[in-house]
Amino acid sequence: MKLIPEALAQTLAQAEQAPTAAAPAPAPAAPTPPAIIPAPPTPPAPQSGQTGTAQPGTPDLPPGAAPDPLAQIIPILVIVGIVYLIVLRPRNRKEKEAKEQLKNVRRGDTLVTSSGFIGKVTKAIDDAEVEVEIAPNVRVRMMRTAIAEVRARGEPVKDQAPSKPAKDQTPSKPAKDQSPTPKS
Repeated sequence: MKLIPEALAQTLAQAEQAPTAAAPAPAPAAPTPPAIIPAPPTPPAPQSGQTGTAQPGTPDLPPGAAPDPLAQIIPILVIVGIVYLIVLRPRNRKEKEAKEQLKNVRRGDTLVTSSGFIGKVTKAIDDAEVEVEIAPNVRVRMMRTAIAEVRARGEPVKDQAPSKPAKDQTPSKPAKDQSPTPKS
C-alpha cells in the first residue's frame, strides 16, 4: 500500500516540473491515481529469411493463416465411421433379416401380428398376403407387412400327397365294467 502514495507523489512532482508552452496547466482539484496498465510483451522482430516466430508445440504459420482443412476433416470422418460401424450397420442387418423372415413365412408357422393376434399360417396366398387361423375355424387374410414376428417355424410342406392312414387298425370299444352292480 505504500507504493501507491509514493507513485502518486512522484507523478505530481513530475507534472509540476514539466513546463508547458501554451498555458500553465491548472492544478488538479483532487489527486487521481494513475492507471497502471502493463504493456503486452512484444515478440522479437523476425530476422531476414524468417517468416514467423516458431514456438514449441505450434506449427510455423504466418499470422492470419488457417490450418490445413484436411486436418480438420479427418476427425469428423473418423467419428462418422465409428457411428456407421456401431449403429447403422447392425440396424441394416436386422432390417434385412426381418424382411427375409417375412418373405419366407409358410404354412404351419406360428406368428404374431402387429395388432397382437397370435395365429397359425394356413395358406400363403401370394407374395403380399397370407391366410392365418387366429381361432378354431376362424381364418383371416392379412398382409405380410402386418406380421410382427414369427414365433415357431412350421414343418416344410412336402411335395407328395399325404398318405391315408391304414384301415386295419380300428379303435376298439372300451370294455364295460363287468363287476356286479347291486340292484336296488
